[in-house]
Amino acid sequence: MFDPTSRYHGIATTTLTTPDGRTVTYVRRRFLPQPEDLMSVGTQVVEPGDRLDRIAARQYGAPEQAWRIADANGAIRPEDLTSVPGRRLRIALPAGVPGSLPMAMNPAPS
Repeated sequence: MFDPTSRYHGIATTTLTTPDGRTVTYVRRRFLPQPEDLMSVGTQVVEPGDRLDRIAARQYGAPEQAWRIADANGAIRPEDLTSVPGRRLRIALPAGVPGSLPMAMNPAPS
């Protein structure tokens, strides 16, 4: 139902029957991941006038991926993330995407 890059991809839908007999399909609640459970891939320093969608465009190549930065930084109000220039934002992979193993655990090429 949702594009694979959507924050709602993979979330189940359910239905509700209204008192007048109509069936309404909706997406179940999306629970925010714990930021420490996400694989960090970098940081971004907030510049004066930055917006989360612009940072997402620079980091992920797509402004609509701003939700990934909000998740990685535990933001309830995403606009707060860019309100203070100089703040360091975590850039992370979305929940469920495994990161690479540390170099010591990766087998050497033969």
